Amino acid sequence: MDTNLALILVLTPLLGFLVNVFFGKSLGKTVSGAIGTIAVAISFVVSLLLFNQITSTGKGIQVTLFDWIQISNLKINLGFLLDQLSVLWLLFVTGIGSLIHLYSISYMHDDENMHKFFAYLNLFVFFMITLVIGSNLLVLFIGWEGVGLCSYLLIGFWHKNQDYNDAAKKAFIMNRIGDLGLLIGMFIIGSMFSTLDYATLKTAIAGATNLNLPLLSLAALCLFIGACGKSAQIPLYTWLPDAMAGPTPVSALIHAATMVTAGIFMVTRLNFVFDLATDVQTVIAVIGAITSLVAATIGLVQNDIKKVLAYSTVSQLGLMFLALGFGAYEVAVFHVITHAFFKACLFLGSGSVIHGLHGEQDMRNMGGLRKAMPITFWTMLISSLAISGVPFFSGFFSKDEILLTAFHHSIPLYVVGSVASIMTAFYMFRLMFLTFFKEFRGTEEQKHHLHESGSLITIPLIILAILATFGGLISLPGSSWLNGYLAPLFTKVAGEEHHLGATEYTLMGVAVLGGLLGILIAYVKYFKQDNVPESDENITGLSRLLYDKYYVDEIYDAVFVKPINVLSKFFRDHVETVLSAAVFGLGKIASEIAFQGKKLQTGSIGLYLFVFVLGLCAIVSYIFLAQ
Repeated sequence: MDTNLALILVLTPLLGFLVNVFFGKSLGKTVSGAIGTIAVAISFVVSLLLFNQITSTGKGIQVTLFDWIQISNLKINLGFLLDQLSVLWLLFVTGIGSLIHLYSISYMHDDENMHKFFAYLNLFVFFMITLVIGSNLLVLFIGWEGVGLCSYLLIGFWHKNQDYNDAAKKAFIMNRIGDLGLLIGMFIIGSMFSTLDYATLKTAIAGATNLNLPLLSLAALCLFIGACGKSAQIPLYTWLPDAMAGPTPVSALIHAATMVTAGIFMVTRLNFVFDLATDVQTVIAVIGAITSLVAATIGLVQNDIKKVLAYSTVSQLGLMFLALGFGAYEVAVFHVITHAFFKACLFLGSGSVIHGLHGEQDMRNMGGLRKAMPITFWTMLISSLAISGVPFFSGFFSKDEILLTAFHHSIPLYVVGSVASIMTAFYMFRLMFLTFFKEFRGTEEQKHHLHESGSLITIPLIILAILATFGGLISLPGSSWLNGYLAPLFTKVAGEEHHLGATEYTLMGVAVLGGLLGILIAYVKYFKQDNVPESDENITGLSRLLYDKYYVDEIYDAVFVKPINVLSKFFRDHVETVLSAAVFGLGKIASEIAFQGKKLQTGSIGLYLFVFVLGLCAIVSYIFLAQ
């Protein structure tokens, strides 16, 4: 029964992919969209059944399909691990994934390749499910690479635009850099323990008497490099903002439910490895804090509505890694869940705005949409309050837990996280005021066609807004259901962080005041003063530095891209010429020898017999002389 459920869970989206690839165009847009949505919805229902089973029994489910690889003493099975962590991840991957599919039926209806879009979405969910439920690192790696492939296909979905193709290639290549780190980490762990299976690995580490901690720390560092690629941390973060080139539902799927959460999942899954690598945990915390602050500063001045949300995602992921670096895995998971709710709502809401404005993404050309698009406005407002940490929305609880954890471990990193959180509140309400308040700044044609999106777009927004409001209830201070649920997976749980004393209440008040301060500054500047950001050419000073993203892309281009291009051209123009001449020269020599040799083929049987006799005599003579 468990095996059947696991197979239905993982194979249904794959079946949806295959149906839409081969028959989607002939079935029509509505049917292909329905097939893609139903396929993921079935996986969500199975996830609910598995969640109910695991919650009631308190035990995970191990499914082994078959023995896969046997090399010396290294044995790897193709199997699934359905425990508290994987099933929790499945709930928001398939649940939010279903809502995004439903949303896409309306959003992508005018696209001629809608069936292909749903095929890619289904494939994306299939690989993410594989990543999450794999019982070992190699199965995880299959899903890991699969979501990388699907991100490439979906970011560059509108491939007639070369900029979108470039963004897709950038995402693919930068993730390959991180993936190399993941592979090296896997090789080290496999060589140390002769296994990549999570359960066996955990037992082996727990029972080891002479553990090589430096080598294990190196493995953990390499694994974290892989996480930096997938979850967009410094220095491998620049692909994620450019991923906005894809259709908005893709952005929501990547940022909220799938790809960028993979790094958080992997580190959390291997918590027993990272707990022993304390130096690496410090690196994770520092990188997370810096990423959170840097991305937040860039988000302050962006004018593309989707890019504001993209840098917001990078910043929030940084906060999650900050918690992971302190070993507060359950706190990081908590913020992953709440972030999935409000960030999916925000991206889909931005898509509703873009849809209503016929492709316009610049907030300087928006404004006054509150009355024309009330559902989009209210759902995005709720989600903005949640991400800003306003009581008592979901983000208030999860972000407060992260800052509280940081305060108990490192005051400087707590300050960095707090400043990033204040900036988050500012740029989110900058987005809200520029988009929905004051007078409309777009064209008359856009103004004439302003209207609320259809029900297939607004229903997912409403559901996500409700989750963004009440999602924090799963881990209330002093009464955390989530901590108890995840406790069997961790050697230590930061339960003391939920104890409320004078310090905790003070920190909570500081966090709330910080968020309200950010909102107030945005209110004064963009509502009271009715300030509209300057045109690109008029941006100067610090704003220019932030608007151009610290010129990191330009630095990477100068340090890595251009030298590699020069080296490639050198090999093409010089080394390749020499090698080609050598290869073709050898071919010509062989051809000439063959040409001369074929002259011996006269067709004369008498000559052949004469040569045969000579050869036989030579052999007999050699044998005689050898004796």
